[in-house]
Order: sequence, then C-alpha cells, then structure tokens
Amino acid sequence: MKLKSKTLLAALTLPVLMTACASNGDDMKEITSQDLQHHNWQLVEIDGNAIAEGTTNKAPNLEIGENMTANGFAGCNNFFGQAELKDNQLRIEKMGMTMKMCPEAEMDTEQAFAQTLAEWSDITLTKDSLVLKNDVHTLTFTLRDWVK
Repeated sequence: MKLKSKTLLAALTLPVLMTACASNGDDMKEITSQDLQHHNWQLVEIDGNAIAEGTTNKAPNLEIGENMTANGFAGCNNFFGQAELKDNQLRIEKMGMTMKMCPEAEMDTEQAFAQTLAEWSDITLTKDSLVLKNDVHTLTFTLRDWVK
C-alpha cells in the first residue's frame, strides 16, 4: 500500500514540477505599448554593420508616440504609420513615406529599414536599446529620446 501512495504522489507532483522548471527563467518579459511609446530610437546598425550618415547628415530614426503612432526618418525619406505590437513582435502597418531620391547607399539603408519595419519582427528591448529582427534583417537602435 505504501508503494502505491508514493507512486500516486509522484504522478501528481511531476506535472507541477515540470511546469515550474519549464517557466523558471525562460520567460521573456512581455513588451507593452507603454514600453515603446514616447521614445525616439536612432538606428545604429543593420545586420551588425554600423550606419554611416549619408549626405543628409542625419541617422535614420523611429519615434513611437501616443497610441503607437510611428514616424521618423528612414535614411532618405520621412515615414509615418501605425505601430502594432503582438507577442513581442513589432511592425508598422500602412506605412507611408515621402518619395525623394538619394544616393545608392542611403537608398539601400532605407530599403532595409523600411522592409524590416513593415514586416513582423521579433523585438528585444533594454533600457537603452531596441533590436528588431526578422528573417531578412536585424536593426539595432539606441535610445535618443526626443533629440532632433
């Protein structure tokens, strides 16, 4: 009889222990819109390569304002749209952009920047950095709050 009660106890406690072990330390903090709103993020790297300021002498940036409105400078043109956040992924929905032409290097930066923002990308957020990563590009930003 004693063996059966130990077996029953083990059978009942095993799922609880497995759940506790699976969630212990592996959970990422769920990023919320409040974590992103009212911040200005300056792009510093694309795919691990540092961003060189082009002829505009202005680095690309992403500002997320009230109600997750998004706007900024993509490297050549200004953009705007509605940021969406879901399951620690971010995208800019219905992104609009001005249509200036710039030198090829700036247009390449802008294309990678805009493509990544327009598609769902995994987001990693620290106190002073933001990383967006999808299957094509990784964008790394530093916090630059409201400095123009």
